[in-house]
Amino acid sequence: MKQRILSLLGLLLLVALPSKAYEERNLLQHAATVEQIKESLVMNQQWVPYPAYQDRQGWDQFLGSHKDGIIRDGEKYLGFTWKVVKATDYMEYERSGNRRIMEAPLGENNKAIGALVMAELAEGKGRFIDEIINGVLQACEMTSWSLSAHLASYQKTKRAFPDHREQILELTQGNMAQMFSWTYYFLHQEFDKVDPIISVRLRKELQERELDPYLQRDDFWWMAFQYKPGMIINNWNPWCNFNALTCFLLLENDRDVLAKAVYRTMTSVDRFLNHVKADGGCEEGPSYWGHAAGKLYDYLQMLSLGTGGKVSIFDLPQVKYMGEYIVRSYIGDGWVVNFADASARGGGDVPLIYRFGTAVNSDVMKGYAADKQRETPVKPTTNWLDMFRGLETLRFLPALQQETATYQAPSATWYPETEFCYFSNKQGLFMAAKGGYNNESHNHNDAGTVSVYSHHVPMLIDAGVGTYTRQTFSSERYSIWTMQSNYHNLPLINGMPQKFGSEYKATEVKVDTRKQTFSANIATAYPEEAAVEKWTRSYRLGKDRLTITDAFRLKEAKAANVVNFLVWGNVDLSVPGVISLEVKGEKGQLTYDSRQFQASIETIRLEDPRLSNVWGDEIYRVSLTARQTVTAGTYTFTYLQK
Repeated sequence: MKQRILSLLGLLLLVALPSKAYEERNLLQHAATVEQIKESLVMNQQWVPYPAYQDRQGWDQFLGSHKDGIIRDGEKYLGFTWKVVKATDYMEYERSGNRRIMEAPLGENNKAIGALVMAELAEGKGRFIDEIINGVLQACEMTSWSLSAHLASYQKTKRAFPDHREQILELTQGNMAQMFSWTYYFLHQEFDKVDPIISVRLRKELQERELDPYLQRDDFWWMAFQYKPGMIINNWNPWCNFNALTCFLLLENDRDVLAKAVYRTMTSVDRFLNHVKADGGCEEGPSYWGHAAGKLYDYLQMLSLGTGGKVSIFDLPQVKYMGEYIVRSYIGDGWVVNFADASARGGGDVPLIYRFGTAVNSDVMKGYAADKQRETPVKPTTNWLDMFRGLETLRFLPALQQETATYQAPSATWYPETEFCYFSNKQGLFMAAKGGYNNESHNHNDAGTVSVYSHHVPMLIDAGVGTYTRQTFSSERYSIWTMQSNYHNLPLINGMPQKFGSEYKATEVKVDTRKQTFSANIATAYPEEAAVEKWTRSYRLGKDRLTITDAFRLKEAKAANVVNFLVWGNVDLSVPGVISLEVKGEKGQLTYDSRQFQASIETIRLEDPRLSNVWGDEIYRVSLTARQTVTAGTYTFTYLQK
């Protein structure tokens, strides 16, 4: 197995391996039994790698030149007006689908409490304690720390109004539990000087909101304890388990209970590792890497700290490949390959990439982070809701600043199980293609699609996804245009787009990394109504061009085929057979046979800021409509770099 995995990203001819949705590797459970965990636990928070509150010299050294800035950030929240999340704010999610009206005030409170806690740790004079206590009481008085959207999905009532009878373990709730666990760990003795009941109350809330439900319930979907074939296990799993593990290690000092909790997190995270392909590809896209593979790193790092380094799987190839995905998906100048619900703009959390790269000994990750650090020096976060990440950034920052490695982008990356393929050449052309199936996490119906970049500028694009609403994660998801295959660089076959579902997928996927070719039969991603026997979509990257070929055979020809391309910038269709593109000074042409196709263009206005912040006010869909309806044929399109 290890030798097979080690060759996955190499430069060779590869046919996609049969894609397994779930493979019981159980890497963590093989690393240690519950008894071994019990023996290796570092008790009473002796594992914490940061100074105690009273260690003023330690904090001065730990924070260095960042101390004063952290104190100034905290000072902004002295006298803060703590926000009330009103009942109607929760209910608005059901009424209009608006999540932000509830999330915004909660987010302001969380940012305030984090800044205040860090300012007090930095200064150590008690100046921020009263305001921190105000924030603690505000949070403790809330019925729930969960978001309205998640309450509506996971409460037994299926309503957005918080039900006091149960606590829902989810992302924001877990982040708050982690942050308040650190708050309790660092400051409970200072709270006791004011009134011991403050610490008692906070500890009680953490027990009831995080520790008890984590041990007592196994029905939260992200835990995957009730796994059934076909279930999607995504970033929620390592993220929520990391939060739980952190809280237990900071709060629980009974060795038996702690060992049980730690092992329980391991069995749950194994479900996530079993679901992720062994090649390490992140099917959720680069925007989610920090929440998926990145949170896995946080979890594994916390597990290693809590066991004195005795329980670690950082040496396993799958973990390394999961880390390297983010830097292999980076194109340049802030652009990334953005399949699924991912933005085309990004680059990842540089300090996190460095820490991950250090843990798995990845030169490509360390070099990437070091280059980014040299371009734009890393600064501490100003939002401490994920307090562990913020503290770890500070702890590793001196090493990152001294790192001498440099980044060299790979010319070819191929994930044969996830079926992502990236090629680039010395002339500055980059292409990203995918096979896959239409029920991936944060799925778009996009099997076989391609994106093309010239000198780091997107020319044939993937729009990404708009702001999340109730519709995004409902039965109406595929009524949203960004999710549909006819708004990706794909054909509309017999008038039919691709369909959602695990059975709709690319097949016969073949890649030659030496010749820089990719091909897949995408007929199997379309519904029966498309009446398509075979449709082989092929890409070949040449010196100054990308050749796109569609070879197809239909059972019957019911409607004209349409091949769509998504573009932006200045687009000119005035010359038959040529689509001229100019984007940010970069020029290119997409050529087609004008005897086969009639070209048209649709302007897509981008009113959603999540899209317009990337692409501007509008993008365009160029549709090439076949002049004849035929049951078999070949179409060829060529992107030419100018």
